[in-house]
Formats: sequence, structure tokens, C-alpha cells
Amino acid sequence: MNKHTHVFFGSLLLVACAQSPTNQPVNQTGKPEAANAVNPHEPGNPHEMRDAASPSLPNVELTGEFLYEFLLSEVANQRGYNALAAKSSLELARKSRDPRLAERAAQLAMKSGQMNEAIEAIKVWQDIEPGSTLAMRMMSAVLLRGGKLTEAGHEIVKVLQAEPAQAGPLFVQIYQMLAPYPDAAAALKLMRDLAQPYPRVVEAHWAVAQLAQASGDDKLALDEIRQARSLRPEWDMAASLEAQLLQKSEPQQSLEVLRKYLSKYAGSHDTGAREIRLQYARALLDQKQYKPARDEFQRLADEAPDNPEMAFAIALISLQLNDLQGAETQLKQALSKGKKDHDTVDYYLGQLSEAKHNDTEAIAYYRKVQAGEYLFSAQIRIAHLLGKGGQLAEARLQLSKTQAASELQRIQLVLVEAQILREANQNTEAYQVLQQGLAKLPDNPDLLYGTAMMADKLGKLDVSEQLMRKLIRLKPDHAHAYNALGYSLLERNERIPEAVQLVEKALQLAPDDPAIMDSVGWGYYRSGKLDDSVKMLRRAFAANPDPEVAAHLGEVLWVRGDKSEAQKIWQDSLKANPDSAPLQAVIKKFMP
Repeated sequence: MNKHTHVFFGSLLLVACAQSPTNQPVNQTGKPEAANAVNPHEPGNPHEMRDAASPSLPNVELTGEFLYEFLLSEVANQRGYNALAAKSSLELARKSRDPRLAERAAQLAMKSGQMNEAIEAIKVWQDIEPGSTLAMRMMSAVLLRGGKLTEAGHEIVKVLQAEPAQAGPLFVQIYQMLAPYPDAAAALKLMRDLAQPYPRVVEAHWAVAQLAQASGDDKLALDEIRQARSLRPEWDMAASLEAQLLQKSEPQQSLEVLRKYLSKYAGSHDTGAREIRLQYARALLDQKQYKPARDEFQRLADEAPDNPEMAFAIALISLQLNDLQGAETQLKQALSKGKKDHDTVDYYLGQLSEAKHNDTEAIAYYRKVQAGEYLFSAQIRIAHLLGKGGQLAEARLQLSKTQAASELQRIQLVLVEAQILREANQNTEAYQVLQQGLAKLPDNPDLLYGTAMMADKLGKLDVSEQLMRKLIRLKPDHAHAYNALGYSLLERNERIPEAVQLVEKALQLAPDDPAIMDSVGWGYYRSGKLDDSVKMLRRAFAANPDPEVAAHLGEVLWVRGDKSEAQKIWQDSLKANPDSAPLQAVIKKFMP
């Protein structure tokens, strides 16, 4: 092959091979990191990554027939005939002994899902270029895709032995190869076997930790990532993974890992440190530590002043902190900085206006929401606020115009309409709306519960009990169904033993629910167990100082003889809840 034809042929091959995607190792967020790395799971551009020790390319005459066959292969590939293209490339590789064509044949076979043909092409490549680590990597990827884990492991061992200086990056790439393998336990075992000879390679411990986490072995994952951190404490990917592993079981310890890393290793313009700071801010938010979370998001915003997402995050946290002015400022900044999702910002501006008790302004913002995930919620809020303002016809019209995208949303429309009517003391109309919804979906738990509660309110006790018992049959773990049925009986002072059994079952299902504790305490009172009643009602009142619980606790204390304490509980609760009908009734009953 003369100089000019060799250059021409090489250029053609470069153009053809450049069509294959280059895959890269990931950082802790799963995003590409190293532009010049080779991922054995998906081989990259071979001529950017050809092995340093590659033999000389063959001196083959570029005949018209050879060039025709090569172009035919590439045209077949471009038109989607991958199997034909792979076969043609392999024939050309055998004729020319050119490793680039063998590699191209392997790539095309993999692209078309022909794993056996890909293995055949790689064997030809390895015969031509015996020391090619790129061929070894591609072979391991093909074997993995074919479920041949043991054989793939042998190829990976060869790669590690051939490139000991690159062991760290290679272990990151091996993790990428093994991560999608369906048998997570088998993938972990192979990775542990591969990593065993490399105890000082940080990435080896990291890779084992990643697969251990995927396999559900958090203890092994934590042990391995801590070994990685002992070898390279400044590595952000290792710190991030350790914090992730601790987040569920030891959330405060997880926060401490991130905090210490940031205090010791964070640089102001370090990409890894920014990722860790973002993880720390989100973890604080998950733990409802709103003020420090906002401080961290503010630091990130200061480093990226044009980022509207940071302003938006700070605004939502400010809402949680009831810093309405701060929330408004940040939301408007998010808009001014060009946040694409204006609908989301307008929805939260509506939430902010509601918090400021400016319902007119809230409705105006909600009406601006024209699309996106908050469209349905915005329409619901408009209806609710119209109903709250006494505009019942407008509220119901709004709901009738709201498009439901799912059965869940259709149910929500029924429940919201019933709620609006109930809050307007139109209980009969609310009951009719619920009945109509239940007629269409007779086994829906939410509609059964809502209809039963409204039937009880209207004195349709048989209907209410029938619906509640149906709900219990359909959902035997529905704590509030047991509680509602039992409490209804207790309020009427009927079938007390059965009522107590029902509310005790509810408490068994939801042991931390203050409303259910109140029902159980009231049941003990109806049963004459005053000491047990006081104990349970005190628990309920401590968990939630609701005026109705205060009324019950005070009544039991009064009947037991603790009148001064009962009077104090009633008076204190009445100061905080002056419009409470249960409190007013019980005080009138015992202190006329």
C-alpha cells in the first residue's frame, strides 16, 4: 500500500469508526468524568485509544475491489444492515490482517446484538494483535453480555495484569461493566476476587463497596468504602458513598461525614466539593434542618449566582421556615434568572400568597400555571380558595373544568368537591357527590371512607357501618376505618366492648397516632377504666394538644375527682382554641 492510499484508507476508517459512541467512567453522580478513558462495556473510538505497543499496520494494496467491499460494509451499516456490515468487515480483516477492521467488525456485531459473531471478530483481532488490552476489554464486555461471567473475569484479569499502572481507572471501568449485570451477588463476588490482589488500590475498594451496596450488603459496603477513605481521605467519591450508606441507618453520622469532608478538603472552585456540598444541603433538608440547609444552598448559590435552581431551592426552604419575604425574593429571582419552568415558580408563588392570607393574589398566580406537574394541583387550589370565599358555584364549576389525567386525580376531584361542600355546611350535597363517585368506583378505599364518614355525620348510621365494614374487608390494615367505626359506637355509648376492640385494633395498626390514642382513652372511660383512660389520654394530649383531646382528658379527670387539673386543661385549651365546640360543650356540661 503506497503512502497516499494508506492515508486515504486510514482516513476512511477513522470516519467510519468515529460513528461509535465513546463511553466514559463516571463520577459519584454517575456522570462522565474522564474524556480519554476506555469503557470496556462499550468500546470507544479505537484510533484515539489504540494500544501503545500496537504492531505495524499491514502493507496491503488498496485495490478497487478492496475499497468497494469496505465502502459496501459502511453503507450497509449506515442503512441499518448491521449483521451484513459486521460480516463484511470481518472478511476484510481476515484478508488484510488489519486490526482496525477486526475491531470494527466486533463493534458492528455488538451493535446488532450478535455476541457470537463479536467474539469471533475479537478472536481474529487478538490473533492479529495479541497484546491488545483494548481487545481484551471488548472481549470481557461481550462475554458479560452473554452471561459468561467466569470467562469475562479471566479477560479482565489479563487487562489488569497488562496495565498495572492503570489499575485505579480500570477498576472504575470494571465497576461500570458489572453494575448492570442481573445477578448482583455474582457480580459482587467477581469484583471481590478481582480486587483481592490490589489492597492498596483505592478504586478497587470503592468498586467493591458500590456492588456490595447494590447487593444489599451495606456492612461490607461500609467496610470497603472506609478502607478506600483511609487510603485517600480527600477523594470526594468515597466520602459521598460513605455518607449515602449511612444516610438511612445513621443520618446524623452521615451528615458528620459530609461536614468534616467539606471543612477539611473543600476548595472554593472544586467540582467534587460542590457535589459534596449539594449532597450535604439535601441531606440537611431530608433531616428537616431547614436553616443550615438554606445556608448551604446559599453558599452554592453564591458560587453560581446565575443558577435559578439554587434560588428556587432556597425559596422553598424559606417557605418551610415561614420566612415569607425571603421566599418571595428568591422565587422572583428564580424567574428573573430565566428558570425555564415558570409554571412551577408560579405555583409556589401561589402557595406563598396563601401563606400570606392573600387568597386573591394566590388565585391569580395559580391561574398562570398552564402546564407541568403542578397544573392539576393549581386547579384544585383555585377551587378550594373559591369555596373558602363562599363562591361555591364558581368552585364547583372550576372542578368540573379540571382535566383529570388518572383515576387517582378523578377520585381527588370528588373528594375535594365534597370537602368544599362540607366546609360550607352543605352536608347533604357533599354526601350526594361522594355517593355518585362511589357508584363509579365502589371498591375505592378513599371514597368508601369519605362516604361512610359523611353518612355518620348525617345520622345514616347503618349505611356508615356497612361501608366501614366493607372497607375493613378490602383493607384489613386500614387503621382509621377501625378507629372511625369504633369511635362512632363510643360516641353513641353503644356496644362498648366491641367499640373498644375496634379502636384497640386501630392502635395496634397505628401505635403513634394521637387521634387513635384519644379514641382508646375514650373507650376506657366508657368502660369505667378511669386510670387507664387518663394514662392513654395524657399520651394523646402530649403528642397533639388538640382541643377535643383536651375536652376528653378534662372530663375523665373531673369524673375521677381531679377537678382543678381538669379545669386548668380546659381553660388553657380554650384560650388557644376559643371557637372549639367540644371544649365549650364539656365546660358547659360540668361548669354550667
